[in-house]
Amino acid sequence: MADEVVYPVPKYYFEVSWEGAANGSIICSEASGLNSSDDVIEYRDGKSENLYVTKRPGLHKFEDVVLSKAVFENDEDFATWHNKVAQERTEFRDTVTIVLKNDLAEPVMTWELQNAWVSKWEMPDMNSSASEVSVEKITVVYERCEVTFGG
Repeated sequence: MADEVVYPVPKYYFEVSWEGAANGSIICSEASGLNSSDDVIEYRDGKSENLYVTKRPGLHKFEDVVLSKAVFENDEDFATWHNKVAQERTEFRDTVTIVLKNDLAEPVMTWELQNAWVSKWEMPDMNSSASEVSVEKITVVYERCEVTFGG
């Protein structure tokens, strides 16, 4: 029996959703910035005979996530959420879920961005001599991220 070849998961098949979206999920062309880091706390007291600094994890931080998508007629998901933050200033936090899928449409990894809200909405640039799709972007900030593997 031959060994089965296992391929890495491509990054082009994913789904983005949040409760406030008109259809529940959004067709995005890009989701970037799914990164986190921990501050480093360094300490050494003057009485210690140890010549080394003690290091331990500090605050856990998340980078902003940028979601990009093509502009479609009557598609106001990004604008609606941005306006909730900019104008209403209430009920603007949501949970954003980003699911990376394999070639069989099965979930491989899921990022759940909790207490998320739109901090920036970028409009497409206009160029009358370009043959390109109009792309809008939102920057999402959030407080916590839960990552799960598999379905």
